[in-house]
Amino acid sequence: MFTGIIEELGRISSIERHDTDARLTLRAPLSVSDARIGDSISVDGVCLTVAELLDDGFTADVMGETLRASALGDRAEGDPVNLERAMRLGDRLGGHIVQGHIDTTSEVLEVERFDAWRRIRFAIDPAHARLLVDKGSVAVSGVSLTVSAVSAVNGVDAVGSGGSATADGSPWFEVSLIPETLAATTLGDLGVGDRVNVETDILARHVARLASFAG
Repeated sequence: MFTGIIEELGRISSIERHDTDARLTLRAPLSVSDARIGDSISVDGVCLTVAELLDDGFTADVMGETLRASALGDRAEGDPVNLERAMRLGDRLGGHIVQGHIDTTSEVLEVERFDAWRRIRFAIDPAHARLLVDKGSVAVSGVSLTVSAVSAVNGVDAVGSGGSATADGSPWFEVSLIPETLAATTLGDLGVGDRVNVETDILARHVARLASFAG
């Protein structure tokens, strides 16, 4: 389990690709300062297991399904990544409960820049759009964020909705990034067309599952 509060901006040192998987080597001095082999570290929101410890980083194996279902498959050597060690009981929960299990990926539709902050709009598929609510929580590339606006879903407007879906009918959601988030994570470098990992709120997923049995 994680909180979505990024501890360190790491960097991919190397990627060893195979037919059905890959091995990442990451520079992450803070993340490995108290790590052991087998520990979990969130890499851009994906929970990975430390396979080998290095002086200033670690290696992790990434299965083919993870490469397919997340944006890690897009990463290249030298790319920065958001890192967070697993939370400990007794720590302050500054963000929200994040499992490190990616639900889907989203593409950046718009980036609106202001003097000190930024608003970003992401496309989201309908199945996961219904799990996002205005002022609710979402993890984008491992970063715990508050949803600042959501589109209507299936023509039904929501409280706090920012408006209708895109021209092709696809829903979207927006987040607003404060200066600290822009400086401490990779989200400040996002541009239109970039793909990010999205994990919806675990509570919303459980409620949706229970509601599916109604009637």
